[in-house]
Parts: sequence; C-alpha cells; structure tokens
Amino acid sequence: MTSRIVHGGGITAAARQYGGRPEEWLDLSTGINPNPVTLPEIPVAAWHRLPDQHLQERAREAARNYYRSGDILPLPVPGTQSVIQLLPRLVPGGSAAILSPTYGEYARAFTLAGLQVRQVSTPAELTADDRLVVAVNPNNPDGRRLPIEQLRDLHDRLRSQGGILLVDEAFGDMEPAASVAPFAASMPNLVIFRSFGKFFGLAGLRLGFVIAEAAILTRFEDWLGPWAVSGPALSIAASLMEGDTSAIRNRILQRHSALQTVLRRSSLHIAGGTALFALVADDRAEGIYTHLCRHHILVRKFDYARNWLRFGLAPDEEADQRLAGVLEDYST
Repeated sequence: MTSRIVHGGGITAAARQYGGRPEEWLDLSTGINPNPVTLPEIPVAAWHRLPDQHLQERAREAARNYYRSGDILPLPVPGTQSVIQLLPRLVPGGSAAILSPTYGEYARAFTLAGLQVRQVSTPAELTADDRLVVAVNPNNPDGRRLPIEQLRDLHDRLRSQGGILLVDEAFGDMEPAASVAPFAASMPNLVIFRSFGKFFGLAGLRLGFVIAEAAILTRFEDWLGPWAVSGPALSIAASLMEGDTSAIRNRILQRHSALQTVLRRSSLHIAGGTALFALVADDRAEGIYTHLCRHHILVRKFDYARNWLRFGLAPDEEADQRLAGVLEDYST
C-alpha cells in the first residue's frame, strides 16, 4: 500500500464534484470535535520569538498531568502524522505488524520505508519476527478496544524478542481509564501517540504528543530537529490541558448521543465507533454516501469495506435535523 490515502475532511474536492461552496457543506467525515474550544490568550512573545525552552517545558508538564504519564514528560510533535513517518527508524530493516483494519498511513509509511508489513486481525496472529506492532486503541474506524492488561502482556512479549509496541491513542481523551499512559514508565519498549486536535477541535494546530522512555523521545526529538512545534501551539496546549475539560467532554457526549439517535431513527446499524464518530455497516453504503454528497453532506467511506460509512459528530441540533432529513429522504 503505497498510493496516497484519501482521508476525511476533503470538502473542497467534494464540492468540486457535487457542487456548492465548501462552507455550505456539512462535514461529518472526520473524527474531530465539531465545536472547537475558545482559544486562550497567546502571549505576543510566542508569535514573535522562536519557541523557547520554557514554553516547551510548560507544555510537557501540562501534558504529563493531563495524560497521567508519571515520570515521563510527553514530547510535543507537529502532529502525530509527522512521527508515523519516523517510526521505521526505530526498527531499521525489521518487520511490522498492524492490528487492522485501522488508520491507513501506518502501512503506507512502513512500506515506503522498506519494512515488511503484515496486517493482522488479532494479537494472536503476531509472531516472533514482528519487531514493531501497531495497535490503535480505541481503533479507527471500528472502535475496537484492547484492555490495558492485554497491552501490557503484548509489550512484555515484544520486549522479550527485542520488539516495540506502538499504541496510538488519538481518540483516547474521552476514555482516560483505558489509556496505557500511566504505566508507560514501567514499559520501556512502549511508544504512545496522543493527538491534541481531535478532542479540543483544533486539528489545524497540527499538534500531538509522544510518550515513551527518555532514550526513545530523544531520538524522535533529534529526528524532528529544533523548533518542531510552534510557540503558539505550545502555549495553547499548555493552557487548555491545565484547565477544566469537563464542559468539552460533556458537549462531545451530547453530540455523540444526538448522532446515534439520528442514525438509529434512520434504521442504520451502528457497528462500532468512539465518542467522536460512529461506524455504520449497511449494504447500501455507496448509495447513501452519494445521496449525502448530493445534499452537500460529507461522510467517510472506505475502499476496503464497501458497506462501511463513518459519521462524525454534527456541531448542533440544526445540523442533526439536516442530516436526519436527508437520510429520511433516501429511505423513502
């Protein structure tokens, strides 16, 4: 898999194909909080100067408390996509296994780097030859969740054979009790990726964090080079992670409940998902997708599962009604 992957969020391309201005479309194709948080005040110096050490230190301390990573100070990175590209350097010439189906950029990045890549359905299919194992938890797009104890056992198994476990918790903010981050200090062959933009609704900030032992974090830091994350991004992250996020969480849960109500009233089968999206399985998926696009609503379809559609959260009740009306029109 080396061809470019079509992701959610392609409103411009959809509008060119189906008409309408991009701002008229309802974008349900991503797993991003549709109600971005209010930006905190950003010091002028954060814009004026290169990001100084104190900005990074504050963001890392805030991330340690937010992710509950104990002795580990998470490393800020310019979006987790940037470090996916670097993962093959941890196991040069090795082989990788990816719990699939999942986020497609892992397989693409590993293949382009020359790694042997296997896509497996369960941890039981892993072998002693696997040097890097990727588990997205909770998974995108089906919401599969691996218990913490299973992840710890998998880490120990990989460590004994010189392998590394990568746990991608991009959608983990809504389920902190399911995060393996609090145990990372005792798991030296573990790497955790966390996304900042999905929960806070600030994907355009291009910010993520890596949690791992100091030696691994140093390697990522060296590979990324100096000033990898902007001063404004560090300032925003620190302020928001230091604050009370309960209102954000409650709003997401409200929007999630509303989406499920719309889908069920339309007799669509919810096959999985997380608080930020729902996966629908329906043999009419391609027809539903096209019908929604003609009404300027974009959802996520999958070339490897033609009967799947992923619905992100709508921003408000008006958008719920718009989606419900278009789905009802399709079924009548």
